[in-house]
This record gives sequence, C-alpha cells and structure tokens, in this order.
Amino acid sequence: MKWQDRISIRANVCHGKACIKGRRVMVSVILASLAEGDTPETIMADFHLEPDDIRAAILFAADMAEDRFLPLEQEVA
Repeated sequence: MKWQDRISIRANVCHGKACIKGRRVMVSVILASLAEGDTPETIMADFHLEPDDIRAAILFAADMAEDRFLPLEQEVA
C-alpha cells in the first residue's frame, strides 16, 4: 500500500495540510490521537475512517521522518 492512495495534499482542502482523501481528517489529528493512546478502532469510529486510512497516516509520517533531518543537540564529553 502507498500512502498516496489514501492521503491528499491540496491547497484548498484543510489549509493545504495532509488529509484523508474525501474525509477532511488531517493526518496530524490521526497521529496525535494515536500518540495520546487512542486505539485505531476508536479513531476509525470517531472520524468514520477505515483501517487503511490509519495505516496510510503512519506510512506518511514514516516517509516524512525519513526525508527530514533535524539538528540534534549533542553533549560534548
């Protein structure tokens, strides 16, 4: 599965943020809900999503993390 099959990024939808196609549910909301401890089943029920929507959100986050480099502070011994 490719996240692009389930997620769109369009300037005129959700202020240009990544969201589930046809649902206007932002990927960031799904990821934050998972991080807070909500189960995928709860998120799917709350937002009328399918299991592949949850998987796509996680795959999107993994792709973004893979392509981004953030400077980390390092301790000097």
